[in-house]
Amino acid sequence: MSNDKQVDSSRRNLLVATCAAGGVVGVATAGALVSTFQPSERAKAAGAPVEVDISDVKPGEMKVVEWRGKPVWILRRTPEMLASLPKNDVQLADPNSEKIYQLDMPDYAKNEFRSRAEHKEVLVTVGICSHLGCSPSSRFSEGPQPNLPDNWHGGFLCPCHGSTFDLAGRVFQNKPAPTNMDVPPYMYLSDNRIVIGKDEKGEA
Repeated sequence: MSNDKQVDSSRRNLLVATCAAGGVVGVATAGALVSTFQPSERAKAAGAPVEVDISDVKPGEMKVVEWRGKPVWILRRTPEMLASLPKNDVQLADPNSEKIYQLDMPDYAKNEFRSRAEHKEVLVTVGICSHLGCSPSSRFSEGPQPNLPDNWHGGFLCPCHGSTFDLAGRVFQNKPAPTNMDVPPYMYLSDNRIVIGKDEKGEA
């Protein structure tokens, strides 16, 4: 590898690490986060499915877990959050999630909520921006805010280059991010326990 390519690779890795760190701080300061990074190091390295208890995630709150070395967000949306989703459709780059980023879209999440119908209030998404792999921060409050439009209905803001996503992880038009956030395969073991990385079809 040439020195120029090594420098470019180092710069990219630094940018991704910086953005990811900024995203974690941004979400944590939002006051609506429950965070648990619980799988063993061996399981994380192997990309094994992760079982998660979501009983402690209240409406309007989000839990972060790690799967395959990436943050997975579990957001329990309020009725008001769900009602805001159709208001964004005309401003979204891909409202029906027809394009993929890194993972195929599960059939059960091919809907406006991008979630399983029996638990439509729960969003499970890989919290990675499809532009340069940064981790966006939560901006759940509606209305005008710095770096956000005046008609903001809540969602996520990538601190690196300003890409914005709604409360279903769908990217807005004319932003650097080309696609929506990924929805990983997942399934419910009970109303309050889910497995990420595995569904009825098997492991991802």
